[in-house]
Amino acid sequence: MPSTAPDAVDRDLTAEVAALQEELDALADDRMRAVNEKHGDDHAVNLTKLRSVAKRLKIDPDLARALWAAPAADSTPKLLALLISRPKQYSTEELDAMLREAPTPKVHEWLVSYLVKKSPHREELREAWFADPDPVVASAGWALTSERIAKAPAGEMPEGIDPDALLVQIEAEMKDAPERLQWAMNQCLAEIGIHDATRRERAKDIGERLEVLKDYPTPPNCTSPFAPLWIDEMVRRAEGA
Repeated sequence: MPSTAPDAVDRDLTAEVAALQEELDALADDRMRAVNEKHGDDHAVNLTKLRSVAKRLKIDPDLARALWAAPAADSTPKLLALLISRPKQYSTEELDAMLREAPTPKVHEWLVSYLVKKSPHREELREAWFADPDPVVASAGWALTSERIAKAPAGEMPEGIDPDALLVQIEAEMKDAPERLQWAMNQCLAEIGIHDATRRERAKDIGERLEVLKDYPTPPNCTSPFAPLWIDEMVRRAEGA
């Protein structure tokens, strides 16, 4: 694929990556790394500062690939690579491999949000990942399913998605699912309840009985991730709009 980066001919991408790694190392803050490690992440660069670096670099597919592939002590170069990528530059196979290589929750989240959701291959990947035996990969399929439900016209379900089958699976599997998959399934449960008035009480009932994230600490003025409360709050906001 031809690069759109300026002066792409005869670039020394290895040198560019090395220079960027030095810049990222200079921006690193060990206190931030310690905070992020509590959530399973390892980056030590403030994300606002990282976005400033990306803004200066602009969209650069060649550099993005080089940053993603380069050995690094933490995931910061991969986060930067995602910020300067173009979603259409990656094939289905590449995005699948990148998801399986994503070393931390933040890289996984950005990859799905910034690339996969905007990719022409998103539906193919959603279907493949949804049934994947790896729970982290499956969580991406559930996240993409939730997005499709949320973006459908009010009261309608997207073509190819069976909400009743989803509710049956959530009821059977969410309680004991690994954490990241459990979060993704819980979001899907909430989106069904928010979006579909005919299934709202069923979704809330499943949430009440399973009690997933019922006691999750929620700061004041924030919405609880506990599905019944989440559903009620989002419906209240929509009706009050």
